[in-house]
Amino acid sequence: MKTGDNSSKGGGNARIWKIACVVFLVAALVCGAIACAGSERQSEAEDEFERLAEQTNVEKTDPPATPEPSSEKPTPEPSETEPEETDPLEILENMGIPVPEKEVDFADLQANTNEDIYAWIYIPDTAIDYPILQHPTDNTYYLNYNLDGSRGYPGCIYTEDYNARDFSDPVTVLYGHNMKNGTMFAGLHKYGDSEYMDSHPYVYVYTEEKLLVYEIFAAYEYSDKHLLYNKDYTDSAIFAGYLEEIQDVHGMNHVVKEGVEVTEDSRILTMSTCISTKPNNRFLVQGVLLNGE
Repeated sequence: MKTGDNSSKGGGNARIWKIACVVFLVAALVCGAIACAGSERQSEAEDEFERLAEQTNVEKTDPPATPEPSSEKPTPEPSETEPEETDPLEILENMGIPVPEKEVDFADLQANTNEDIYAWIYIPDTAIDYPILQHPTDNTYYLNYNLDGSRGYPGCIYTEDYNARDFSDPVTVLYGHNMKNGTMFAGLHKYGDSEYMDSHPYVYVYTEEKLLVYEIFAAYEYSDKHLLYNKDYTDSAIFAGYLEEIQDVHGMNHVVKEGVEVTEDSRILTMSTCISTKPNNRFLVQGVLLNGE
C-alpha cells in the first residue's frame, strides 16, 4: 500500500508539473504575441510620422526664367498707392534666420489623419519633425495613444489645455517620449552639449496662420514638477522668478546659452521628455520666440 501510495503521489506530481509547464508555455506565447503586436503598432505609427514629415517637404523647382527687358517705357504707377505688406518669411531672412522649404497642409491633416493636429514642430538636421496635438478633454491622452487612436508607443507630441493653441502664452510646454530608437523627443538630450546647441539653434513651429521661430537658449534636467499647473506666468513677478530659476539651475547636462535675450515680455517654448535612468526627472529644452508680436 505504501508503494502504491508513493506511486500515486508521484504520478500526481508529474501531472501538476505538466500542467504548470503548459500554463507557463501558453502565458509565454500570449506575452510574446502581445509584445509583437505592440512592436508592430509602434513601427506602423513611426512609419506614419515619417510619411507625414516627408509630405511636408517642398519639392525644389528651377526658378522661373528672367524675362527679357522691354524697350517700352514702364507705365507710371498711380501716385496714391498703399504700401506693400512685408512678407513674414522675408522678415526672418532679414534677421539672418534660414527659412525651411516646408509646407504643412493642416486641412488635409485634420481631415485625413487626426482632427486634433493644430501645429507642427520641426528642428532641422534632427529627427524632430512632427505634428503637434491637443486632446479636447484628456490632457494625457497622447502620452499613451498614437495618431490613429491605437494605444502604445510612440504616442504623439502634444500640449495640454493649460496652453492656448496659438502659442500666445508666456510658457508653452510640449511633451514627447524619449524613445530608445532616437525618435520623438529623444534627440532633445543632445542639447546637453553646448556645441550641439550652437549648431542646432532654431525650432520652427508651423500653425495654420503663421510660422513661429524660437531660438534655443537652455537645456537641463528638472524634476517632474508640473510647469503649468497653478502657475500664472502672465503675472510678471512670477514669470521673472521663473526666468531666474532657469538661470540658477545647475547640474549634469545643464547648458544656458549666453547672448540670447529673454525678458519678462518673452514667450518661451519648453520641450519636455523623460530621462531613462531617472524616472522622476525630466529633460527640458527651451527656446525664446524671435518673431512674435
